[in-house]
Amino acid sequence: MEAPGGRGALGRLGRPPPSDRLECPTVFVTGFPSDATATNCWVVATGAGEQCVVIDPGIGVGKRLDEVIAENALHPVAVLLTHGHFDHTFSVFPVCQARDVPAFIHPADRGQLADPWSGIPLPPGTPLFGSLTFAEPDDVRELHDGEKVSLAGLDFSVRHAPGHSPGSVVFGLTGADDAFAFSGDVLFAGSIGRVDLAGGSWEQMERSLREVILTMDDTTLVHPGHGPTTTIARERATNPFLLDLA
Repeated sequence: MEAPGGRGALGRLGRPPPSDRLECPTVFVTGFPSDATATNCWVVATGAGEQCVVIDPGIGVGKRLDEVIAENALHPVAVLLTHGHFDHTFSVFPVCQARDVPAFIHPADRGQLADPWSGIPLPPGTPLFGSLTFAEPDDVRELHDGEKVSLAGLDFSVRHAPGHSPGSVVFGLTGADDAFAFSGDVLFAGSIGRVDLAGGSWEQMERSLREVILTMDDTTLVHPGHGPTTTIARERATNPFLLDLA
């Protein structure tokens, strides 16, 4: 299987994501794709009426995110970013500033918050969906491999998984009846993230797949950065990029 390159979408190969909503007794997860790039924005909480964490607020998600928060009486306490590409971080500044909450990102991708052009094949200053200027939120906290981040009554594990970008991470959710992974653009249903953008590496992606993805339990529910939710068991059995590593 050849390393995936640029085939349209910034992050992925495959079909557009549907709206996706899952609930279990101890974890509430709801997600919706951005209109512009079909990037999944996830909202995670212990239940309606509780604090929540927003993962990857992309382009133009503000109105839908506000609706999800209001419909479920949620209270955002932080934004988690799976990596720095602008289709995943476009709305991080307004979301964090409006609610006075921190953003968490791996230091290797932090520079893309204020300089998204450093991660994409476009000249600096090129308008990105109508925006010419970008900035970090007031409170940015850096993520590190192997740490645990406790937010909204939930414990998120952090695994550094470079390959798609230098600072890509996969968030695991512990302390629930089911295991969850928020894989960003590392793993999708039936595919993986492209590696031909700035800082991408097929060798690093292979290592991330072997050491981060394939070490997860088969029952883990995977909520990716694009496309539908899947499981590690399904991807282990059918994803051609993982089959090549077996």
